[in-house]
Amino acid sequence: MRTLSDIAEEYEFLEGDERYRLLIELGRELEPMPDALKTDATLVRGCSAQVWVYPTGESDKLHFLADSNAAITKGIVALVIAAVQDQPAGDVAQMDIAEALEPFDLKNQLSSNRTQGVPNMIALVQEHAARIAAG
Repeated sequence: MRTLSDIAEEYEFLEGDERYRLLIELGRELEPMPDALKTDATLVRGCSAQVWVYPTGESDKLHFLADSNAAITKGIVALVIAAVQDQPAGDVAQMDIAEALEPFDLKNQLSSNRTQGVPNMIALVQEHAARIAAG
């Protein structure tokens, strides 16, 4: 998976539809999430599309599997995951993920329907990280 800074660098040089294509490409690059993990327990509430996030890994290296049934939403999920993937749980729990996503200006680039679940995705990731970090 690409780093968030690498993605931001590429995103900065793109416009309009090219940005949508990049998001779709990022979604396709997500590690596959087995259907068995797509349950009510892993469903992110408040998203216009279905989004699932499943945490794995240890406190020193959190890892997330994620998926969505909508291509652009899946790309947004990939951005959130890129910000935290394989980081220590304590770092993820304290990270300002919304700030890390600022270079993408998602609120102005995408419709509110596509971005309304982003805070819920971030909250789910950080709550899991905080639980793991606390032991």
